[in-house]
Order: sequence, then C-alpha cells, then structure tokens
Amino acid sequence: MANPWLALDLGTDPAERIRQVGRAHERFLSGDQRSPQIRSVVADSWKRSASALPGADNTPPIDLSDGELEEYRAAHPLARVLPIFRDLLGGLAEDGDHLMAVCDAYGRLLWVEGAGSVLHGAEQMNFVPGARWDEAHAGTNAPGTALAIDHSLQIFATEHFSRSVQRWTCAAAPIHDPGTGRLLGAIDVTGGDHLANPHSLALVRATALAAEAYLGSQLTPHTAAGRVAALGRNEATLTFGGARQRLGRRHSELVVLLLAHPEGRTGEELGFDLYGDDVSPVTVRAELSRLRRTLGPELVESRPYRLRAELDSDFRTVTRLLERGRVAEALEEYAGPLLPGSDAPGITRLRNLVDGQMRAAVLASHDRSLMRTWLHHPWGADDLEMWEAYTKQLPHGSPARPLAVNRIRQLAAEYGLATSLQRAGN
Repeated sequence: MANPWLALDLGTDPAERIRQVGRAHERFLSGDQRSPQIRSVVADSWKRSASALPGADNTPPIDLSDGELEEYRAAHPLARVLPIFRDLLGGLAEDGDHLMAVCDAYGRLLWVEGAGSVLHGAEQMNFVPGARWDEAHAGTNAPGTALAIDHSLQIFATEHFSRSVQRWTCAAAPIHDPGTGRLLGAIDVTGGDHLANPHSLALVRATALAAEAYLGSQLTPHTAAGRVAALGRNEATLTFGGARQRLGRRHSELVVLLLAHPEGRTGEELGFDLYGDDVSPVTVRAELSRLRRTLGPELVESRPYRLRAELDSDFRTVTRLLERGRVAEALEEYAGPLLPGSDAPGITRLRNLVDGQMRAAVLASHDRSLMRTWLHHPWGADDLEMWEAYTKQLPHGSPARPLAVNRIRQLAAEYGLATSLQRAGN
C-alpha cells in the first residue's frame, strides 16, 4: 500500500474489503493474530484493544456529563478553535451523511455535530459528547487510534475493533499545542464507506494544521528555545527551531536525562543512568554520537554532555506547578508516567519522583474532582489508596459512591488487603 494511513488502495472494491477484513477480525477474536492482509497500524491497534477490553461488544463509557462536561470543554484549549472546525468541516457535518467530532487527549468526546438522523445512529454506540473513545475504552477507531499513535489516519468499517462501530468509517488527525508540543486532542469526521478516500484524510489533517496555526498565533513569547514532551509516551517528541520530531527510545532517555541534569553529565554517569553497572563506555559514546548527529551540534555538547540550547519539558512544567501549589494545572499538564516503557535506572528514578509528587499532591488536595481525574486515567485506575480517599469525599447519597465502593472491594481482594471501609466496620 502506497500510504499506510489510508484505508483503501486505488481501485479496491470496498464491499470485498469489508468482507476480507471482517473475516480477519473474527479470526483474530478467535485467537489467530496472524493478519497479513490487514494494515499494520490496524493489526497493532487490535492487539492493544484486545488487551484492554473484555471483548468486541464493549460500549464506551460516559466520562463527563451535564454541567461537568460544559465546564470542562468551555475551559479546554480546543474550544478556541471550534469555529475553525465548523468552518472547514461544518459542511460535511450538515450534509446528512457525516459527523464532525472533537475529542481531548484522553479520547473524551467534547463535541459531536451533524444532522439529527446521523446523530441518532451515533448515539446507539455512545458516540456522544462526554463518552470515552480512546482505544482502551472503545477499541480501534480513528480518533482513539490517532491519539494512540500520534498520527492522522482512516479506520474503515470492519477495521474497527468493536462490532457496533463497524458500519462506520472515520478519519481523524491529532492536534498539538504549538508552544509545547503537548497533545491536545483530535479532530474526526465519521460517516459511511465513501469516506475511505485520500480527500477525507487530507481534509482532517489540514483542519488540524489550521487549528495549530491559530493557537500558535495566540502564543505569548517564551524564553525557552524548544520543548520536550515525554510524559505518557514511550518516545519523546522534541519541538525546536520551528520543527517537531519524534525521538527514538534511547534518544528519548538521553534527552530526558540531560534535561534533568542541566549542569551536564559525564559519559560514565550517563552509562550508569541508562544501563546500570553492566555497560561498556564504547556503547555510551556510540549512543551519544548518534544523538548528536540526530539533534545537531547546536543542541548537544560534550565534556560534559549537556544540552546547549534552552529546552523546557512537560515533566519540568508539572514539577514547577506543584512547587507553586497549582495542583489542578499540574494535573492538566500531566499526561501520564515519564517514558513509561523505559527501564533505564536513571529514568525509573526520575519517573518515580515525578509520579510520586503528582500523586501525593492530588491526595493532599482532598479535591474530589482532582481525585476523580486521577482515577479515570490508566495510571490511576488501580490506585486503592486514591479510591479510598475519593470515596471519603463522596456524600452517602451520591450515585458514584456504590461504584467507588465496589471498585475498592475489587482492588482490595486482588491485593489481599483489608479496605478502610472494612476496617471502619462498613
């Protein structure tokens, strides 16, 4: 396939492709994960979806509703570019065949717009404002998968993991904060099989770029020359000199370590941070040499190794906000654990430090909304202590309380612990 992000090659029969992919999907659900005829981006997404969901008939949950939804999306950065979305995609949303949807970085749908009949069909699968459409809750779908891989793409019919979504085709593109590189969310167009063409993908990508350009025009000058985003992702992204690039895993670790040590680091110290005691100096020098070739001498210098340009980072922003007591803003910036796939000793120590500070601040805040935000993310879903603290803040008549109590009991049973409720005799 010439373009792996497009669903169909030129001349492909859509009906035959639907049947072909549908058969592969059923084989996959039966345990046969070999899928040579399926796009690799879809096959990888199916695997992630299968590990997160109980099956292919899952319904995405409603995460935000009523006043809470209105308050959240009014304050979201993408609210500022909603007129751009409507201007560029509103025609599609009003033609009776398509929906325009905007989600945040966690896959929560903020706006879903279109003709009444199409909206009604989307409601049957909970494709509604406030619903959680990341892969972990909805399986393979264009906005959720675009967030997971940080790239625009189409998802065609039976490529969707959940069966209830397979009559739809969608194209989506991620949107970033132009000043920080932070993922803000995604813009999506959903409709029938006819959306599986190059024009729909180009249109959502152009819309995302227009939104980013507008947000960039509203930025105030910043003293940092660039920014690194490393929270909640295995490979960091570097925004520098007007360009944005994704770093490989080892280069991500090196850049984060250099950011954490602006005074510089010797090759031996970096070797220990990356590999522990079991490392050859030659290996470290080779990695650093490749990093300098990738980033350029204007960014990395040696003796000691350090970053020449002034770079900011998302994890340093979080710690600065926490130091100032601005916990809600820090949690908004916190996109997840620092380079979660890394087992480098130096990264593990730094990750534990940042995570520990963020979690402790949320617990100490006694703020029910902050605790709820923590618990509704993958990194906090199994946090028994946070669930207990959150439940104590809920009034006894709250409809959320029975669900929270049940979650506490589930986790306590898994961990073999007595819950605070049991200790209190409840």
